[in-house]
Amino acid sequence: MSQPFYSSFGGFPSTDGPWRRRRVFGHGAAAHEAENEYYSDSEQTPVDDSISSGSLCQYKPFYARKDKDGKTQWTTKEPEDAAEPVEGRSTAKYAFLVRLRKSSDTRKKYDLDSVVVQSQLLKTQLGVALADYPGVTTSLERLVFSAPFRPFVHRWDHLTTLLEDSEGDDPASAAHLKLFLDLLYTELKEAIDVKTDLVRNGVITFEHLWTICEPETLIFGEQYGQQCVWELKHTSNCNSQDGVPYLSLAVWSVDFDGSRFGKSHGYLDIHYFEGTVKIDELEYFPLDFHTQRNTVARALIARGKSFAALAGYHYKWYTGVALAEGKARRMVRHNVESRIIIDCNAYNGSLPNYSVSVGSLGKETSPFFLEDDADSVESEESFEVVQGAFGRPLTAKEYLLCASFVRGFALRAKLWLWLFVDQIAAIRFNDNAFDSLQLPAHQKRLINALVKTQARCKDNFDDVIAGKGRGMIMLLAGPPGVGKTLTAESVADNLRVPLYVMSAGDLGTDPSAIEVKLTFIMDNVARWNAVLLLDEADVFLEARSVSDLERNKLVSIFLRMLEYYSGILFLTTNRIKNIDDAFHSRIHVTVNYPKLSETSRKHIWEAFLDKHSSVSNNEIDELSKLDMNGRVIKNIMKTALMVARSEQSETDDSPAKLDITHIRTVLAIEQS
Repeated sequence: MSQPFYSSFGGFPSTDGPWRRRRVFGHGAAAHEAENEYYSDSEQTPVDDSISSGSLCQYKPFYARKDKDGKTQWTTKEPEDAAEPVEGRSTAKYAFLVRLRKSSDTRKKYDLDSVVVQSQLLKTQLGVALADYPGVTTSLERLVFSAPFRPFVHRWDHLTTLLEDSEGDDPASAAHLKLFLDLLYTELKEAIDVKTDLVRNGVITFEHLWTICEPETLIFGEQYGQQCVWELKHTSNCNSQDGVPYLSLAVWSVDFDGSRFGKSHGYLDIHYFEGTVKIDELEYFPLDFHTQRNTVARALIARGKSFAALAGYHYKWYTGVALAEGKARRMVRHNVESRIIIDCNAYNGSLPNYSVSVGSLGKETSPFFLEDDADSVESEESFEVVQGAFGRPLTAKEYLLCASFVRGFALRAKLWLWLFVDQIAAIRFNDNAFDSLQLPAHQKRLINALVKTQARCKDNFDDVIAGKGRGMIMLLAGPPGVGKTLTAESVADNLRVPLYVMSAGDLGTDPSAIEVKLTFIMDNVARWNAVLLLDEADVFLEARSVSDLERNKLVSIFLRMLEYYSGILFLTTNRIKNIDDAFHSRIHVTVNYPKLSETSRKHIWEAFLDKHSSVSNNEIDELSKLDMNGRVIKNIMKTALMVARSEQSETDDSPAKLDITHIRTVLAIEQS
């Protein structure tokens, strides 16, 4: 063997025999690997002391080999069995190089391992056929394709069409492409022919699932009971812990992180199955195989537009099942029928371990067409809406890929939830609630004027210390059932803003925990421009005493937080005489609610008795004489309606026909 050109480079002599163990730094796997490496000086070259370490502008090659224990040895001697490179000038003239390896298949001698494409004509043709195929860059100087050649199985029809088109226009390119396809077909014939046969029959086997799952294919399936579409990135053959195979689909969809729309990445699994299965009966399958493709696409594009319109902050109504993220990312179902606040930013802040993150959407995605006929195509331009606040406008395809849910807060359940877009509706506000309050007219005018002014001009007044004294705090005092809570509810409805109701029981008794909870609640309420109602606030308002230091802490915390609260706060109490003196300077208005008069009770009875009841005016007068508060009247009416409803047949959906006998039945039970 000829001496290599670098054989004259000087080495360093051994100081402890012909083999030297390399000194090891570090620990773990890296150190273990280094322990198994040795250096050898096969050439005992004298040291030239006149040359300082590292100053010679040359390099010294070492060659790896294994000793009898399998440890790596490094030697200056070139292995005698090293073959000369097979690729070089002599092979550069060929259109492509074919690498073969011995086959384990008894039906053939060799398997096609890989192909090195060298022809510029062929690269140009492949660039057209494999355009936008993930992981393929046909402009590379050294273009290599390896088994199992999935891009060519996925794009085979495109390649053969391209060959037919180029045979007349560019014979030279066609010749190179034909030679290439003839080679690949010998290797891919079975996969291509089986795929064609299976698809023609609308079925697929687990073994050939990957053949219909080309990257960038739109995948249809259900998630949490909702129809969804994802874009496929790639597939992987995997095995479960029990050794059962499944096909893992890496996909992305469009989500919103509170600031922008972007890609949300995830995985879908198709579990192993025997024999053939109808493609459209798989757990997940390409949308193009859906028998109602266009109908489904239109519905999901419309839902996607609704999803996009719900970006940011919104105050809505929700009816249906919602999901809460539990331990180990398991979703917990909740039945919700209440007003909700959609706010992904607040969701992220409240549940940092479950916060939403998205990747960039990048440039506009490829067009999505609803019709097969190019003359009647409906492309993404028909669906663009301006989403300038959250990035570029979404396209039809991106609407199709939008998530089926948004993230928000259920006001009644006080839970952060995933809320399905199709279950969200506008709120039907009660504009008559404030008028139905049983309060003197001048008090109602004062409350209405103060809250409207506060909502409009809350930033116009500060204390001497910036941020203090910007809120409007009202104390509603009176016995139960006289309209204190209704006042806060009706004010919120008049302003079209959320009402956040909390009680001392919601906050607990630990002062530190209460401060954290109150801070969180007040911050979110201010963010939502909501009205805050602290119902039965006596535990926070009651005068401090030397005998109850823990409760004194609660009062002090609450006093401090009131000073920096910037929204509208209603406090209700049944014991106004016991309020701590420090609160008087922090409460802007105190409204006293007297016990309901007979006239007030009559108004309440009339408000609950609708046009479907047959209760006469005389009977209402009779009911008004009973000493009851508004909450008791409401409960009696609710029970009486249930009694009336029970007397109707199960198929009768008309409103229950309520009369005085139903009310008297309930009263008799209450008074017994």
